[in-house]
Amino acid sequence: MSANTSSRGASILWAQVCGLALVQGAIALTWVIYNLYLVQLLESFGFPKALATGLLIIENLLAMVMEPLMGSFSDRFQHQVGSRFPLITVGVVLAAGCFLAIPTVLVWGQGPLLRWVLPLMLVAWALAMTVFRSPALSLLGRYAFRTQLPLAAGILTLVGGLAGAMGPLASQFILDLGPMMAFSIGSGVLIIAAIALGLVGPNRDVADAAPLPGGIGALPWGRLLWVFGTGVGVTLGFRLIMGTFPMVLKAQVPDSNPATVMGTIFVTLALTAIPAGALAVRLGNRRAMMMGLGAMALVCAAVVAIHSTAMGMVLAALFGGAFSLVSNGTIPFALSIVPAEKAGLGTGIYFSGGALASSLFGALFGGASALSPGLGASLSTGAFLLAAICVGVAAGGPRR
Repeated sequence: MSANTSSRGASILWAQVCGLALVQGAIALTWVIYNLYLVQLLESFGFPKALATGLLIIENLLAMVMEPLMGSFSDRFQHQVGSRFPLITVGVVLAAGCFLAIPTVLVWGQGPLLRWVLPLMLVAWALAMTVFRSPALSLLGRYAFRTQLPLAAGILTLVGGLAGAMGPLASQFILDLGPMMAFSIGSGVLIIAAIALGLVGPNRDVADAAPLPGGIGALPWGRLLWVFGTGVGVTLGFRLIMGTFPMVLKAQVPDSNPATVMGTIFVTLALTAIPAGALAVRLGNRRAMMMGLGAMALVCAAVVAIHSTAMGMVLAALFGGAFSLVSNGTIPFALSIVPAEKAGLGTGIYFSGGALASSLFGALFGGASALSPGLGASLSTGAFLLAAICVGVAAGGPRR
């Protein structure tokens, strides 16, 4: 039997899903470390703090192109070689190597030419991450029946939420490690996650994940635009509210601890991931996503009314729970739009929209701190409603 042999009788390949979740968690952890140290590293080489925003804009603009490009390349690789995993392995090794090289630059010195090696390494690492993210996460479509994908994706949301919680809740601990130790841990975790995925058999699939007979189906480019729009709306709304929430707390509840409140979002996201996945299986993924996006929009509108730490914690928990419905559904939603043979492209299109949103966030707003709390809350509400419209319109297309 080939490496692509289906596991008949299994609706979800849990071992493979858990291996993929480790990769998702490693991706989230490395971005947490990167964002915590970015300004510190640049300032240590005499660069202005504003360069961090500029680098993030450049990285996301490049990712907007690279995500669908690498996803499509992995589709061709899957068709020709029978596996995406070699490409994923190359991407992980490149990313881990570049990530470890970032703090190593500090040892080289700060000469007039050498100092520019740091921003080049930062961009190189971000590009290396795009080599494998879409190809890796598109594998989810092989590991579960389409109706069960939100439940399977719940494992990815759980692990990603726990890794994301380290940003607000363990930032000082990570900074106390120092850049060399922190980046070494991130690099090691990335390699270990890829090894774990390789050991559980990344090329296996459930019965209905095998390519359909009759060749590759036509791409629904019109509906892919709505997938792109969903990525824009979800990411832009999330970036805006994650900047607005702490501002409101500092202004209206001076004795609050914004880090704890923000950490509640990620912890709740993780704790509700599996129940939210089960609910999405019962209701249908797109209906669950629209419910989650609507609930997130309502929470965003209510953020400006926070008047106590308790209210902030409640709204953070509600936002995290609603975000579970959305986070679980995004990849299954993208996969539902494209033929199975184009899973990498569909996943990459969604991440491309998210990358554009991150670039817009930095270019137009220079970070959420440049916005008033009221405007930030209004824009995030609108972004989530835009994403809900995109999901709803895409759902109106012909069912596959």
